[in-house]
Amino acid sequence: MQIQDRLSGPETEEKLVTLHGVSWAQFKGIEANLENVRAVNLTYLRGVLEIMSPISDDHETVKSTLGALLEAYMRLKGIRHYRRGGFTLEAEGYASGTPDESYSVGMRRQWPDLVIEVIVTSSSINRKDLYLPLEIPEVWFWQGGKIRIFQLQDKQYQETSSSQFFPELDITLLLKYIEHPDQYDAVQEFLAEVQP
Repeated sequence: MQIQDRLSGPETEEKLVTLHGVSWAQFKGIEANLENVRAVNLTYLRGVLEIMSPISDDHETVKSTLGALLEAYMRLKGIRHYRRGGFTLEAEGYASGTPDESYSVGMRRQWPDLVIEVIVTSSSINRKDLYLPLEIPEVWFWQGGKIRIFQLQDKQYQETSSSQFFPELDITLLLKYIEHPDQYDAVQEFLAEVQP
């Protein structure tokens, strides 16, 4: 196994270790040994294993604020949804990853319709490829104060400017409130702006 180690920086920063040449069996063994370690997040794609620890406060703040805003929007607009959270999505022998948030829209299905990834620490894994085998219809990436939206079209992800599930949602407005210093106020002010 070839190791690429990025374990430098203050304790509050996310730390990432990348292992290359890891078989699926090796990955499952490592995963089993770390199953009770909550501060570790594993991602596997075609022989590459990334181990991230701990998840930073910035990461959690963006994730929870984005989720709160999106759920408030869906409730306001009467969009039936089911929060799936961050559970491991796995295509056996190929990919395993845990999105930061995920939702079924309209009805609950085996796999979510939308997954959201908050990227604070750069990864060598193309995270869109994690969700391709499961045919997740839409993937959002928040990184550096921007949201990029990808939709599954002809068995590959294409970047789009709006969500197929929320075509009227102003992404620029959403970003404005993700950056708001107070989460409660962010949701209240966002709802005041998007109400008809």
